Amino acid sequence: MAKVTVDASTCVGCGLCEQSCPEVFKVEGDGIAHVKGQICTSCKLQEVADQCPVNSIKVS
Repeated sequence: MAKVTVDASTCVGCGLCEQSCPEVFKVEGDGIAHVKGQICTSCKLQEVADQCPVNSIKVS
């Protein structure tokens, strides 16, 4: 299983990841995206990571 992480030091909280995959990502009140799960049945996590404008999302 892939491990999804968000680098909080580079995340700008644009919300693109949450829009693309709300099963896994949520932008919290601190303005940073957080990982709330590791499995998504409706999207490819690497594609979501590739869309991050500041490359904060890693799938390993």
